[in-house]
Amino acid sequence: MTARIPKALPQGFLWGTAISAHQSEGNNINSDAWLCENVSPTLFREPSRDACDSYNRFEEDIAIAADLGFNCHRIGIEWARIEPEPGMFSSAELDRVRRLLDACHRRGLAPMVTYNHFTVPRWFAARGGFEVTDGADLFARFAEKATQRLGDLIGYASTFNEANIQRLIAQMDHGADAQAVVEAMLSRCAKASGADRFSSLLFAPIDVTEPILVDAHAKAVAAMKSGPGNFPVGLTLTMQDVQGVGEGHLAEALISLLYGPWLEVARGADFIGVQTYTRVLVGSQGRLPAPEGAEMTAAGYEFYPQALGGTLRFAAQRIGRPIFVTESGIATDDDTRRIAYIDAALGEVRRCVDEGIDVRSYLYWSLLDNFEWTRGYDEHFGLVQVERETFKRTLKPSARHLGAIARSGRL
Repeated sequence: MTARIPKALPQGFLWGTAISAHQSEGNNINSDAWLCENVSPTLFREPSRDACDSYNRFEEDIAIAADLGFNCHRIGIEWARIEPEPGMFSSAELDRVRRLLDACHRRGLAPMVTYNHFTVPRWFAARGGFEVTDGADLFARFAEKATQRLGDLIGYASTFNEANIQRLIAQMDHGADAQAVVEAMLSRCAKASGADRFSSLLFAPIDVTEPILVDAHAKAVAAMKSGPGNFPVGLTLTMQDVQGVGEGHLAEALISLLYGPWLEVARGADFIGVQTYTRVLVGSQGRLPAPEGAEMTAAGYEFYPQALGGTLRFAAQRIGRPIFVTESGIATDDDTRRIAYIDAALGEVRRCVDEGIDVRSYLYWSLLDNFEWTRGYDEHFGLVQVERETFKRTLKPSARHLGAIARSGRL
């Protein structure tokens, strides 16, 4: 059998990792998530605390990424830090983010900025969050203020991380008591905030918030496009490779539930950010379990890196915009399986490029072992291990493996 010859990728292809502010920076005390983590009862296994202390160590993280050979760094900016109280924008925080973006440029990394990675300011949640119509206007105001100060340094941007995340959460089995815990947690948050409600995006009702989120996306894009800067603004989606099994399967019904209005919204974006981890099997009665004997990741779903090929083709066919892989990764403590996952996922990228699909990046989730929301610190997606007390960064073999591929520019 003839070995495949490494293929050069399109000029300007982006290699790198993705990270979010709340999950890595630590002590995001003015955010809704921080309060949710620290009340009782809570759905969170543990609080984020110092996270990876990337708030103070971003220069080190950027240096690691650059030294590995990457040319892009996807980050999030934290609304709760930039606007800790309504209408009060922190010049000091915006200056810190400018230093972060400048550090990316100095090290040859194009900054890809996510304006919202699930978290919102505590005051915003206490007034109803995206359950209140003018929540869209407040998000757009934040986007405008942030862009005015940062836009000239932004390479690429997106409004919401995984804009359809609520739809994915609605399809997951959280256990019999989860909803009661969520309601009690939000009630405690409201009380702690001196409010009669508390709306945290990950736990908010889809039917109420989704139209407002669609409006917020459109208004934020307009604000971001007003400059300064001339960067493409995309939309990222959580994209599962939905595979129909047998006659009468319900794959299209599940696709409709997973994406709702967001495929149409994405068709108007400058690019679509594909974020894929596994596949979903669907029969005539609904979702099916993973095949018997299938390898499972530490996050509890099937090890199936080939899913990325399915979602790239889906995005090309159903959306038709330039495609950036903005997240692809695996939770595991066996780094040989991380390397195997990366290689298989990149194999799918190559096949899609060979088919003429316009794929422009591969960004691995995540640079660091960080805070994974309700699951805390037990699931390790990172290319870099972080010691919880000293914050020492230690590169895993997978980091150097992906870095070597990125430096070669070939698959």
